Amino acid sequence: MADQGSRPILSAEHLGAELPYDRSKVAPGIVHLGIGAFHRAHMAVYVDDVLRADPSWGIIGASLKRPDTRNALAPQDFLYTLGVRSGSGTATRVIGALLNVLDATRQRDALIAAMTDPRIRIVSLTVTEKGYCHDPATGTLDPRHPDIVNDVAHPEAPVSAPGLLTRALELRSAAGVAPFTVLCCDNLPTNGETTARVVAGFAALRSPDLADYIQTEVAFPSTMVDRIVPATTESDREFVFGATGLWDAWPVVTEPFTQWVIEDRFPSGRPPFEAVGGQLVTDVRPFEVLKLRMLNGSHSTLAYLGYLAGYEFVSQAIADDTFRAFIWDLMTKEVMNTLPTGVGDLGAYRNALLERFANPALKHRTWQIAMDGSQKLPQRLLGTIRDRIKRGRPVARVALGVAAWMRYVTGIDERGNAIDVRDPLASRLRAVASAAGQSAEQLVAGLLSVSEIFGDDLPSDDGFRALLTRQVASLFERGAKATAQSVDRS
Repeated sequence: MADQGSRPILSAEHLGAELPYDRSKVAPGIVHLGIGAFHRAHMAVYVDDVLRADPSWGIIGASLKRPDTRNALAPQDFLYTLGVRSGSGTATRVIGALLNVLDATRQRDALIAAMTDPRIRIVSLTVTEKGYCHDPATGTLDPRHPDIVNDVAHPEAPVSAPGLLTRALELRSAAGVAPFTVLCCDNLPTNGETTARVVAGFAALRSPDLADYIQTEVAFPSTMVDRIVPATTESDREFVFGATGLWDAWPVVTEPFTQWVIEDRFPSGRPPFEAVGGQLVTDVRPFEVLKLRMLNGSHSTLAYLGYLAGYEFVSQAIADDTFRAFIWDLMTKEVMNTLPTGVGDLGAYRNALLERFANPALKHRTWQIAMDGSQKLPQRLLGTIRDRIKRGRPVARVALGVAAWMRYVTGIDERGNAIDVRDPLASRLRAVASAAGQSAEQLVAGLLSVSEIFGDDLPSDDGFRALLTRQVASLFERGAKATAQSVDRS
């Protein structure tokens, strides 16, 4: 990260009165676990808009594993710049909704104290799929996860999201303070239900009474979130400085599109999200399935194929006519007819996604999207595959997304270069790939045996296994582009 040197930094002193509300009057109403770029470009922006009318919903953020965000934002009073980037340019604004960021590795007690503060009515999360310490294939808590083992042994000093939530809810109950609402903003199936199941599962390891309290008294509304947020680069920092005259150590840059669908269950109150673009519904599941299968499924597939073919950015991959046609077919011919009704014009949604992927100003790396595939495949691709197999329909295009992931985790790309595979199961995947060598049959068999990803049904489907084996062999022999071109003959 570049040193700001003598350049004036973004801060309350240098910003002056540019925010559309008096930040000195903002009080915390939300604690957010996992204060990464996505949250700062999505939920925090909605909250920032809310503060103009109701200043009681400021955010205290928390990083659970690393101090980077706190270290970057503390010198600038936790202000940061949002850059909304399209082909026509980048518009900037300063976000002031974030009042503090706590480093849970060194400020755990302060974080738990914040979560037990009666003013806090919502605790939200973007800790990524792996932060829930669960089995993605079943959506249940993994009691053998090292963080869960630690938190059961030391409940007063939790390190996991389930452990922190449980401890704070336990302390609030003991103090006679109403529970906060837990608001998951991660890409998980029925993410509120999944979070409730994981937290109650952890609480049950501690006390049946505590688990019963959480199951009966705590609300876990589901949400569907959507905004593409690439990792911040040094050129982004330099651009923001050039545009504003203030040095921001960690701005976030995103696309114009943003969507947030929220189940309206907040017993302790909520901000008026519907007044600032949020969509309040009684059941988020249809919208969640739409997004997971159409956006996330095609995004992951494009990332694996594109990376293997040598494309660094999503916009470069979708500009390749072969991959654009393949992704169009994937959504149109295999995904759309598995989706629920009542979620809008699917053709228009597909076209909007292709346009978003093609945004040349948004430098979204295929490698970044390819991370944590073992956690993402069950929600993004395998649900579609299961639905289509059940109906006796072909799955060649969706399966190619899985095959491309299998080829990707071998750790060597099509030019013989090493791939930095980032995944919670990386060591297991590497062992499978090493044992398989260039054998597509052995690679597919080994990876399908990872039940946390594929469950028990897909590995026993001979047709699916044979299809994957043909596709992986083609990826080895002919490459991603040629395989995508010939998918109709898979």
